[in-house]
This record gives sequence, C-alpha cells and structure tokens, in this order.
Amino acid sequence: MAFARGLQRLGYELFATGSTLQAIEEAALDARPVSDLTGFPEMMDGRVKTLHPGVHAGILARRDRPEHLATLAEHGLREIDLVCSNLYPFVDTILHGDATVEQAIEQIDIGGPAMIRAAAKNHESVVVVVRPQRYSEVLGALHEGTLDDRARRRLAAEAYAHTSAYDAWIAAFLRREGGNGFPAEISITGLLAQPLKYGENEHQKAAFYRLGPDPGGMGGAEQVQGAAPGFNNIQDASAALQLVMDFAAPAAAIIKHMNPCGLAVAAELATAYRKAYECDRVSAFGGVVAVNRPLDRSTAEQIVQIVTHVVIAPEVMDEAKDVLARRKNMVVLAAAPAREGFFDYDLRSVPGGFLVQEWDRARFDRASCKPVSQREPTEEEWTQLALAWTAVKHVKSNAIVLFKDGAAVGIGAGQMSRVEAVQLAVNRAAGRAAGAVMASDAFFPFPDGLELGVSAGVTAVIQPGGSTKDADVIAAADAGGIAMVVTGRRHFKH
Repeated sequence: MAFARGLQRLGYELFATGSTLQAIEEAALDARPVSDLTGFPEMMDGRVKTLHPGVHAGILARRDRPEHLATLAEHGLREIDLVCSNLYPFVDTILHGDATVEQAIEQIDIGGPAMIRAAAKNHESVVVVVRPQRYSEVLGALHEGTLDDRARRRLAAEAYAHTSAYDAWIAAFLRREGGNGFPAEISITGLLAQPLKYGENEHQKAAFYRLGPDPGGMGGAEQVQGAAPGFNNIQDASAALQLVMDFAAPAAAIIKHMNPCGLAVAAELATAYRKAYECDRVSAFGGVVAVNRPLDRSTAEQIVQIVTHVVIAPEVMDEAKDVLARRKNMVVLAAAPAREGFFDYDLRSVPGGFLVQEWDRARFDRASCKPVSQREPTEEEWTQLALAWTAVKHVKSNAIVLFKDGAAVGIGAGQMSRVEAVQLAVNRAAGRAAGAVMASDAFFPFPDGLELGVSAGVTAVIQPGGSTKDADVIAAADAGGIAMVVTGRRHFKH
C-alpha cells in the first residue's frame, strides 16, 4: 500500500478492481472502482472488468495528438497516466498445491496483460509498473520529476518482458496438458537470480537466471558460505550435482571444467570422497566437489585439506559448517535436485538459434544389456559395470571411465579419438587399471581401444555396440579373456 499512498500524495486519483480496491480502502486510502471509468459493472465472475474503451482509450490516447484528446472529451473518458498491475497468480497456482486444469485456466489474467501492453506501447505518456521492486524507484522519480524518456522505455521493456514470461508459463502448461512435444514456437522464461562478475572469461558479461520461483538444482541453491559463485562455478557445480544424484548409494564427485576427475560411491560419504580424491589427486586441486547426502563433519574435514572452489550438497549439516569456514573463500551451496518442471529442457545456444532436447535421464538397466563375449561378467563385475555406465554419461565425449571397487580410477574425457580417451584413462589409472572394468559412451570403431584396455588389465567392458567392426571388437575381447556387454544405447555428451 506504500506505493498507492505515495501516488495519492503526488496527486494521482486511484482506480482499482476487486481485491486491490478492497485492500486500498482497508488501508484508509481513497480509491474508486474501475467501473466508474467504464460505466459497466464487473461481469462473468470478474472475467470482464477492464476490457473497455473507458480504460484502454484513456491509456492509449497520445497526448501529442489533439484528435485523440478530443475523442476522449467527446465520449467523456479520462486520461490514465499510470498503470500498475500485478497479474493473477497463474505460476503459483500451477506450481503449488493440486490445482485442476480448470482452476489453473481461471488464473490466466486477460485484462492485466492487456492494460500493461497498452501502457507500455504508450510509455511516452503513461508510466507502467509491473514489479514491486520498482515502486520506490518510480515514486522517487515522479516526486523529483526525473522519470525521463529513457526511464520510461526501460519500464516499458520490463513490462513486455513480464507479460511475455507470463504467456510462456501459460503456453508451457497447456503444452504439457496437450502433450504436443516440440511446438512450432517456443519461449523459455527465466528470473534473474544474480548478475555475475563475468562469464567464462573476464571480457564476457554474464548473468544467471532461474527457471521459475523454486526450480531446484542450481536455480534453487542456497548460499551457505563464500562469495557469489561465478559463471564457471555454476556450470561445474551443476555438472557435479547431476552426476552424484544419479547414484543411489552415498557418492562424491570432483569436477574440473565440466568433467569429473574423481568419483566414488561407498557406504559412508567420507569414504566416497576419499576414494574420489584418490582417482586424480593433481586435478582435484581447485575443483568443485558434490555429494548426494547431507555434508557431515567427517567429509568436510577431508574436503578442506586442499584448495576447493565450490562444494555443493543437498544439505550442509551444522557440524560441518565451522570446518568449511576454515576455507573462507570456498563457495558452499545447498541444493536439491532440479525438478522436472514446465521448462524441462536441455538447451544449447548456437549462433542464430538454439537446440532443444530432453535431458539424458536413461539409467543403467541390466535387463537390456546383452553379453556378447564368450565369458559373461561376474556379479562383482556387473556391479562395477553399472557404476561405470552411470558415470560415463556425465563425461564429455569421447568418454572412457575405468571403475574398480566402487571408484573411478581413470577417466578419459573430450578426446577426438576413442583410443586416445582410453589411453588417457589408462595413464591416469596407472597400476589401478588391473582388475577394473571399462565403460565407453559410444561404440568402439576399431578393436584398438578395447585392446589397450585389455593390456592394462581391464576385465570387463560395457559399451553401446553398433559399429561395423563389432565382430572384430568382440573377437578382441574374447582373445583377451574379458567379458563384454552391449547396451544398445549411447551416452554422447558434447
């Protein structure tokens, strides 16, 4: 009500509808119903109340056109100089509670967006305000007479962005209900979470937007300590969180440049972190750590032993906070997994457009795996193969992961040839490759990559299959005495 009170002090006459009018009157402020402008009562359960020339002519009339003003006078209509509108809570309705489709549709505002768009179109004469955060700023500018053309255009741009975002939510809701897949036109809307110091590099401006008021994931992360995360921090933390949340057992991952350099599962979180760190102690320095359980003191004690830029967990226990505070510059975030919301897409921008796809949520399914070698995996190998296959989908292609005793012991990521990815993973693993299993995100085009794994001591391999050289690859597995299964599904990650 402070905004309404401020406007009245500046000499504005207030008109409002429904609950807004009631709230203004309860605050002991003078206001009149919009029906005094239109000469019509609200009708159809409030569906029609502002859609009338008494409102829209007063908003749209150009003050520099005498004929417009004469038309207003001829019909006994008033000029409207400021429009402030809070739209029906459609987004809250569909995100919270168990609203039916009919209830959601009744929360689609028609008159509000129409007034906002009209005022924004005529912003040289009409002030339009759609965000409560602007109330104080606008009142101050009106009082001081500093609401110039540039400020009015900025408010108009914000108004159109606001109604556009509102419509995007409605379209997404109806699209989900209608189930029409990828539409001819699509809008993705975000709320500014925070401006960022810079992007991937210092010369790139950047900002972070969240998909709605409480989307989970990075969009719903709570800052526990440290400075605001940067562009690269957010990307790495997101990759780390998605990785560990794919595992049912306590898991810890260490990420560098969107790729894991350490990953492990164990009965206890502290053990998982220790084993993840041991995968690649050099690369772990300055990394991003994610865990899929509440972060406890024992795990925190290990994390702070080296420089770590970001730590992210579903929850940070009180017992761990004083330990983490020893690294006062370390960013610590608490974040739940991202919800499958109305804008649940994996988006990639390209010059001139953007790509849209579903997220890769395919899980390991032993029943769909087909052993193709003479020797089938042992039960322990099946366990490790499942872990390796879950991990490899989070590694940039070409991707190879070696897993042993619940931990990644070698990771080859982002290589131009698959054999080079195997070489990198084997080199990282060193002697630990003996007895490990190997996962490949796509098929082996030739036997050389598999043979390199065999020579390093790999005992079982999981890969999609589908190469024209599959017979040669299977023969190499049999020659090496190892087990190999194919999934029929790849996990490219570019």
